[in-house]
This record gives sequence, structure tokens and C-alpha cells, in this order.
Amino acid sequence: MKSTLIRDTTEEERREIIRRSLDCGSGGCENCSSCCLGGGDPWAMYQPYIEGKKEIAEINAEYVANFLHGR
Repeated sequence: MKSTLIRDTTEEERREIIRRSLDCGSGGCENCSSCCLGGGDPWAMYQPYIEGKKEIAEINAEYVANFLHGR
């Protein structure tokens, strides 16, 4: 498996990584519950990764921290 780190990917590759990760097999992300759990639009949530500003792990950690603290 190829690295998903920003330094190892292009913006287009990062966009495809997010697209594939949001496709749960049901034709899109409508069943991921991110919106219902306060995550909002998953594309907006992962935009900093696509733009090369934050790693996926950072975004996920922030999401979990916010969820656990009820923000």
C-alpha cells in the first residue's frame, strides 16, 4: 500500500484517497454518520489534507477530541 502522507502524494492523489475512503459501497457517504455526529461535510473536514495542510491522522485526532469533549 502506498503512503498517504502529504509528502508522498499529489493533491490529486489525496483527493482520490478521500473519495475512496468516503465510498462505503452504498454509492456515497450518506451512511457514514459523520454529519449526524457533528463532523459536518466530510469533504470540508478533509479539505486541509487535500490542500496539503494537515495529515489525515491530525484531522481524525481533532475530530475524536472534539467529539469526546462535546464540541
